[in-house]
Amino acid sequence: MTVEYIRYNIAPEKKNAFLTAYEKASEQLNASEFCLGYELTQCEEEPTSFILRIEWTSTEDHLNGFRKSSDFAVFLKHVRPFFNDIMEMNHYQLTSVLKNR
Repeated sequence: MTVEYIRYNIAPEKKNAFLTAYEKASEQLNASEFCLGYELTQCEEEPTSFILRIEWTSTEDHLNGFRKSSDFAVFLKHVRPFFNDIMEMNHYQLTSVLKNR
């Protein structure tokens, strides 16, 4: 499993549009066989900071499966207006330091 983190800095006046876009885009994540789960969080101390955490079956599946699928085209249509607000977009591997829920 690979975890992708996308960190955003969203101006207060764009927050509602941002959340609506991801509510719509989440339908494509739900439909993807490569997406294991996701969550969008907002920082309490810095309310303009948001992190989208997506669990993928692998980085390869994300880049060559989801991103080449018809689901990605629809997903991208919803979130593209916020690309300039991205501060980080990277894939991470889990380490042995973890606690299962």
